[in-house]
Amino acid sequence: MLPAAILSLSLLNLLILGVGSSTSEAPPATGGPPQLQQASSSLGHPSWSLGLRLYQALRREGSYTNALISPALLASSLGALSHAAKGTTAEQFLELLKNAKVEKKAEEALSDTLKSMREGNGTSYTLHGSTALFSKKVPTLEKSLLEKLQAQFGMGHVALGAGGKQADMKKLSSWAKGGLGGLEGSPLTEGPDAKEGAMILANAFHFKGFWDRGFEQENQDLRSFLGTKYTKVYMMHRAGVYRHYEDMENMVQVLEMGLWGGKASMMLLLPFHVESLARLERVMTLEQVEKWMGKLSSMSMALSLPRVNVSSTLSLQKQLAALGVADAWDQKVADFSGLSSQGKGRLHLGGVLHWASLELASESGSKDGKNEDEHLEKPKLFYADHSFIILVKDNNTGALLLLGALDFAEGAALHDEL
Repeated sequence: MLPAAILSLSLLNLLILGVGSSTSEAPPATGGPPQLQQASSSLGHPSWSLGLRLYQALRREGSYTNALISPALLASSLGALSHAAKGTTAEQFLELLKNAKVEKKAEEALSDTLKSMREGNGTSYTLHGSTALFSKKVPTLEKSLLEKLQAQFGMGHVALGAGGKQADMKKLSSWAKGGLGGLEGSPLTEGPDAKEGAMILANAFHFKGFWDRGFEQENQDLRSFLGTKYTKVYMMHRAGVYRHYEDMENMVQVLEMGLWGGKASMMLLLPFHVESLARLERVMTLEQVEKWMGKLSSMSMALSLPRVNVSSTLSLQKQLAALGVADAWDQKVADFSGLSSQGKGRLHLGGVLHWASLELASESGSKDGKNEDEHLEKPKLFYADHSFIILVKDNNTGALLLLGALDFAEGAALHDEL
């Protein structure tokens, strides 16, 4: 039996949308990890279009190192806000969630994803999470709608006190820590616009996944990671059969690794050479990712991955506005009259906050002995010692659960850093 190693993805995306939390730290000891469930190669889930567009908007500015987002959870949170909005404000949220490939309504697709995540909790991964809509000096909100958002999306409501920005940031960060299961997220350096009438959408999510093939402790050593800074980190090594594709034209290796139980998998995009991810990100369109996934095939692989912790805290107002959510931020134009008996006016969106962290770890999730490397002839090398892109997808619904970059691995600096 192959033990499962932990892929620990700690993702703070305020809208956990009713997934709930679990204290389970290991997948069940079954007769071995089931075969990877292959989802449809069509990227019709609304989280893909939203995620790729938002990720590229973040990365174009060049100031977001190790940026991580959860497109599925963000899509669900924006879908929840559309229930509280009316008129063009609601239309702009819904337009952002559209995908020409969608075979079902966005709300139905997102609901199916949340159900699938609950089913995967404790098998392919464990989750801790919370979702909340914070408000600052707002008129009385419609209790019935708040109850609906809580029941359907797991979104709570928290009133901010009368204090200033620092007090608001402290309360938001404290709430986020609880949503992460007690983990400290990256500091919130830029506070949201929490003036009178403002609402802040906050998402907190902790994800710990389990590899279907683990990394043994003795197969780890200290090596160089050549990111935006050159550092020394522990690299994890193992051999096995994985789904892989080598795109010679775009000079990138694509690797898919299954998580325990087959309900989710991770895909890594590794450039051939040491470089920034800007070139790869420019070609990473919805159509190109779909092509890569369609060309994956099983082959013998020798893997080396960094054992690292990554965290990200993002304020997404600027990027969402650029993608078409324009009215929600303007107090004179925003229409959240579904939440207020006083009708249109005063209520507006003051911020969308997104905390995320990712841990690539080596602990085994199985208690049934060692997870020995497979004996393979001439395996293909996948040596991730430089910047790469990470995607995690739900194999039942095809949703994009996580998208991010590893630009920098924290560790001792190399003396020959360029």
